[in-house]
Parts: sequence; structure tokens; C-alpha cells
Amino acid sequence: MATKPALQQWTYAEYARLPDDGNRYEIIAGEVYMSPSPHHKHQLASVRITGVFENFTREHGIGQLYGPLDVLLSGSDYLIPDLVFLRHERRAILSDRGLESPPDLVIEIISPSSAFRDRGLKRERYALFGVPLYWVVDVTLRQIEVYRLAENPTGPAEIVTNTLVWHPVPGGPALTLSVPFVVDAQGDER
Repeated sequence: MATKPALQQWTYAEYARLPDDGNRYEIIAGEVYMSPSPHHKHQLASVRITGVFENFTREHGIGQLYGPLDVLLSGSDYLIPDLVFLRHERRAILSDRGLESPPDLVIEIISPSSAFRDRGLKRERYALFGVPLYWVVDVTLRQIEVYRLAENPTGPAEIVTNTLVWHPVPGGPALTLSVPFVVDAQGDER
């Protein structure tokens, strides 16, 4: 995977002046990308992931899930992942503008309009700027793709269709996420 060079540098003020029209605008490698509001399956998956993380972080106190939230990686990369996890000891990178450095985990819930970009260009940029772990939630394929970018930035995803187990802190407590529960659009599967 070749890293795409940035086409243009942006100031945060220029980025912040992009329209507030219900669409999501991101600057990726210097280019502006727009995504419409996510569909209901996307929203439901986000709510379910947030609930699992909320229970986990309340019990263990090791971090916080945010989203959507601006992640400012460079003057040519202002991304808005669906969800990000930040360990408490790294809270200093959280500002009024968003995250001023890569989070510990980025979660994108793909939509038909964003699938190619989420799996390609955004994954590439997250790897380039040091995001260690990247999950791509696909409600259509009913799976979560786990990219361990710190270990292998260009490596294939681990495809999880049943239970995803993650240790936010090595040797610490494990977060357990039921993939069928997250991707079920009907709301009746646990």
C-alpha cells in the first residue's frame, strides 16, 4: 500500500469553516471528502458499541470512548471517525478541537458511500500517523475487521464474526464485544 501524498495543507480554522449542513466533512491527505448522514443500521451499531464500552469503562476506569470526534493528525488530515477510544493516561491529547494526536483505537462503521475509503485511504492515513488499532464494522457482511496497524500497517484484517476480545491495556481487563449483537439491525439478537 503506497502512502498517498498530501495535496494541500489546511489550517484548523479553514477546516472548521466547512459547512455545518448535516454532512460529515473530512480532510484526508489534503483533499475534502463529504459523507452524508449514516443509515439506521450504522447508527444502531454505533449505539451498541458505545453501550458496551460505557459499561466496560465505568467498571474498569481505564479510558473513554468518544465519537464522532475530530482527530487532527496533520495539516492535511482532519478525520472524523465514528468512534475512538482513548486511555485515561493519554487524556492530555484531548482538546476543545478534538484529539490532537492518534487515539488508541479507531472504529469506523462503514456505509456504502464510505466502504472503499474506510478500508483504503483512511486505513492508510491512520497507519501513517500511528493509530495502533483500527476496527472496521461492516453491518452488511456482519463482521468486524481488526487491523493491527502498529504491528503490521499493510497487513490483512483479522475477520471477527462472533466474539471480539480486546485488552485496551496489555495484561489488563478484556473488553468482550458480541459481533452479532452489534451488527443486528432488528434489535432482537443478544
